[in-house]
Amino acid sequence: MLTEDHEAWGHTSSTGLGFTHHTIVDAHFQACEVPYLQLLGQAGVRRGHHVLDAGCGSGDFLPHLAALVGPTGRVTAIDLAEENAALAARRVREQPPGCPVEVRQGTLLALPYPDDTFDAVWCANTVQYLDDTELAAVLAELRRVTRPGGTVAVKDLDAHLITVRPGEPYLFTDFFRAAGAGPGYARQLLRSRELYRWMQRAGFTGVRQRTVLIEHHAPLTPAARAFYTAACAQVARQALDLGLSERWADLLDPDGPAHPLDDPDGYISEGNVLAVGTVAAATTSP
Repeated sequence: MLTEDHEAWGHTSSTGLGFTHHTIVDAHFQACEVPYLQLLGQAGVRRGHHVLDAGCGSGDFLPHLAALVGPTGRVTAIDLAEENAALAARRVREQPPGCPVEVRQGTLLALPYPDDTFDAVWCANTVQYLDDTELAAVLAELRRVTRPGGTVAVKDLDAHLITVRPGEPYLFTDFFRAAGAGPGYARQLLRSRELYRWMQRAGFTGVRQRTVLIEHHAPLTPAARAFYTAACAQVARQALDLGLSERWADLLDPDGPAHPLDDPDGYISEGNVLAVGTVAAATTSP
């Protein structure tokens, strides 16, 4: 839950990225843990695998990846933000997950691993921070470090499916139409449905993709309420700065007495996209 007076939402990491403070990431994971883990279960991670968590954040997925690979497997994790990598490593030390886990700081644009190192890669809620050039480069790197026959799974938020009730049905649609018109973070949140195409262009084979709707109905769980009321407030400030509907003011105060998510009919949804591809075996010339 967010417990730092919502200051985390104005925080930028050591990398200059917003929305990456560990309290935000942890709260989002707790709110969506069940569907997140269902998607992880479709990522092709198997017992005995050596798996890379690419963009591990504060390490929420690490114990679950460790459970999938089992004691004969191995998990390696990397994150761009030094503070996130340090926190993930500390959590592993404090609660050993039952298989070897190594966490380090580094960039996905130039992964510090040899070719064909991993059996599988899991990359969750990370590519939303990459522009198009960076996304292509990162997918090439994930392919390079994965052995032939191995799988790469990319999961990210699909902003098309965000909506809040009660409220104007097109509130978030109008925001993303306005904010996503040019390059930047909002547009990258709208790119997730195209991940399968990006993976195909990067040379992955057998690419499959699915989009899931994640819904929260009143009364929201404490974790869901903590995350989504703060997230809505952040978007509301941006929407009002863009001159959009005054109805955004209803979402400005996470603790407001008439917050829509506290209404008996309160509801919020988001989408998540999972794209999975296989690294093709090398072909030999006759």
